[in-house]
Amino acid sequence: MMSKIYKFLLLIALSFSIVSCEDLDTLNQDPNNPEEVPSHMLMNGAQKWIMDNVYDNWFSGRQNLVYAQYWAQRNYTEEDRYQIRESTNNNYFNYLYMGIANLEKVEKLNSDETTASENAKYGANVNQIAAAKILKVWLMNVITDTWGNVPYTEIAGLEDGVLYAKYDDQSDIYAGMLDELREAVNMIDESQVAFVSGDVIYGGDASKWKKFGNSLKCRLAIHLSKVDPNWHTYIEEAVADGVFTDNSDAATFKYSTTGSDYCLFYSGFFVDGRNDFTITKPFVDLLQGTKDDLNSKSHPWEGVVDPRLEMYTTAIDGVYRGIPYGIPNARTAALRVGTPNWYNDPPMFLEKDFAVPLMTYAELKFILSEYNGYSVSDYREGVEASITYWASQAGVTVSGAALNTYVDAVSQSVDAEAVAVQKYIDLFMNGTEAWTEIRRTGYPEQVLRPGEISAVVDGTQIPFTPLSDVKGDIIARVKYPTNESTLNGANWEEAVSKLDDGTNNYYTKMYWDVRTSTYDHPANQ
Repeated sequence: MMSKIYKFLLLIALSFSIVSCEDLDTLNQDPNNPEEVPSHMLMNGAQKWIMDNVYDNWFSGRQNLVYAQYWAQRNYTEEDRYQIRESTNNNYFNYLYMGIANLEKVEKLNSDETTASENAKYGANVNQIAAAKILKVWLMNVITDTWGNVPYTEIAGLEDGVLYAKYDDQSDIYAGMLDELREAVNMIDESQVAFVSGDVIYGGDASKWKKFGNSLKCRLAIHLSKVDPNWHTYIEEAVADGVFTDNSDAATFKYSTTGSDYCLFYSGFFVDGRNDFTITKPFVDLLQGTKDDLNSKSHPWEGVVDPRLEMYTTAIDGVYRGIPYGIPNARTAALRVGTPNWYNDPPMFLEKDFAVPLMTYAELKFILSEYNGYSVSDYREGVEASITYWASQAGVTVSGAALNTYVDAVSQSVDAEAVAVQKYIDLFMNGTEAWTEIRRTGYPEQVLRPGEISAVVDGTQIPFTPLSDVKGDIIARVKYPTNESTLNGANWEEAVSKLDDGTNNYYTKMYWDVRTSTYDHPANQ
């Protein structure tokens, strides 16, 4: 975890101890960097650091977006088949906790009596603390839903010399995150700004941060819907206190077209000069209303074309195709023929200034539909909001008639599957949450499972065959980083002992995942 980083800092401190006090004063002065960074600048840097390391072509591109089967690799498909690069896993575990540490620094600058008054110039102290807490919970949720039991209660002590943080049970982490959100939204003073500058997500608007905190509380609650009897209460509290009310409330981080502050999805293609990804066949088929005959799967809206198809990808000669998912490397050259070349014809999310979505209004409406017994009105509002949101992102226009026709077509039967599938479609580019929802609900059924047929070439069936044991379903978690086994050994070993079979594996389910088989949907239990 952060152990490696803080060990390094400790070594620096020890090396300074052998230098004279007179020399130390000189060594400690960096003419190029301030000793104390103001809280609004720290929040700005923290937001960008977090977005850069969650929404990029590694943590998202080679993990969450391929686990959710939105993307697949066009050349080297190991990650699609659950063979994870240990170096990448080690790095991102550290990077995400570095984001946590920066947000806690924002909290500390605004709560410590020696620094709070100075940082009040950049926004109300309570609002800065609340915004940092809300974003920290959002990031902590990404971390725990990726690895499972992870360090949580001791991470606040890292700056104070805690080098070996214990791993908390995920049930306790969720309880703690809900408590942090309650504390955050309750302290917000909507009459004052959160940040005078530096807040890319909400421009310092404290009221929007409060709505985000409550809407995020609804997301955590729906994750717990099969394991915590109080989940309804959490959502009831959040709605009463104020949640997203339209697309303008969505939590997004919009990148810039100037300098090098562009989206890391863009960078992964056009700065790194790589053409590694395209859209998957299962996702294109879902959007085109095409059922999966290879695996005898039905489609909830067969024959209905989703207007978001043209927003999410590009066509070849007017035809939309996706690459088969989970294929061996040797098959990629042949099977990517006719699929989109995003390097030559990029979709909207490969623009420099793409606004990455932390949480949309449509997602909230689908949560509320489930909360309200699969409410038709919430569901329809969610579908409408999703299409208009993504149309705005893509710069396209969907007529009112076309919108109504589609919404009517997908609202003939509003049930667990309809809500889950429409939420999945809306969560495009938010692979972390989409992967969570697939594990939680078992939908969409169109997602390819291990052993199912990905493609047929010259009469030969090509099954999706993972390179790591996932015990019959999609990948349930990411293994703990190998660095932790040496840098935080005792805590790492205790955490591994709690996993299935006592091994560091890909198949131990999350606390909230109670499905007993691939298609055993919680709604039917």
